[in-house]
Amino acid sequence: MNNQDHNFCQQITGKSQLLGVIGHPIEHSLSPLMHNAALSNLGLDYVYLPFPIAPENLEIAIAGFAAMGVVGFSVTIPHKQTIIPLLSEISPVAEAIGAVNTVTRQGDKWVGTNTDVEGFIAPLQTTYQQNWSQKKAVILGNGGAARAVVAGCIQLGFSEIHVVGRNIYKLKDFRQSWENSPFIDKFQVHNWEELPNLISQADLLVNSTPVGMYPHVDQSPLSAEEMEKLPAGAIAYDLIYIPKPTKFLHLAAQQGAVIIDGLEMLVQQGAAALKIWLQREEVPVAKMRQALQNHLGI
Repeated sequence: MNNQDHNFCQQITGKSQLLGVIGHPIEHSLSPLMHNAALSNLGLDYVYLPFPIAPENLEIAIAGFAAMGVVGFSVTIPHKQTIIPLLSEISPVAEAIGAVNTVTRQGDKWVGTNTDVEGFIAPLQTTYQQNWSQKKAVILGNGGAARAVVAGCIQLGFSEIHVVGRNIYKLKDFRQSWENSPFIDKFQVHNWEELPNLISQADLLVNSTPVGMYPHVDQSPLSAEEMEKLPAGAIAYDLIYIPKPTKFLHLAAQQGAVIIDGLEMLVQQGAAALKIWLQREEVPVAKMRQALQNHLGI
């Protein structure tokens, strides 16, 4: 245990307020590092903990959080959609996406929102000042994370958005689940076999699947042969942040792509969540980023 960890542990008191992240698995999460660095910097008596919650225990866990007075929590794989029926209300953005990543206790209610959209577009907006209206996005995967990516691409104004998955039934469900959304006509779904044609047109290629996430660091959703079709100068964006870089991004870089990993998205969605929980306009984003960079040795 280093001094920084030791100092932080000394701050936990009988009055410490609880925040946390739920997921399964959750051991790989860097959210506790990032949030506790911010809370410590702000001098607040809060602690942010990882909670490994299997899908069958979700309902009882949320009831337990209410009983314990948990202030709020982050939601990651595989709970971003299944948690919705357990909440009293969700924000319009979470409703449009159909996925929640941030939950707050308001009175005796759980209220959900989604800060992934904000997190996803932040590095694209700050790093690449482009006119996205002439660009095509290709998104690998059709889970909760893909939903935030679709919404982010719509917000940026992409001319074409293509969502690619392996399971035709899940793709149909993905498409149907947006039927009441104003976004329904903004994107198309495709089977994995259509990928070669799509990759060759992609200005932005996003991996929203968990393939290649630690500990499966030698895996990629695309083979080296498939990645060869990616145009040089395209942006390859992996929502995964461990390892750094993922095999997916390593292959993309070999094709001359600009690469973005999930670290900045993690920082920005986390900062947006912390503002909600603490009801503050500003949180120390730089401290959150630095804590992660220090941990990852970058």
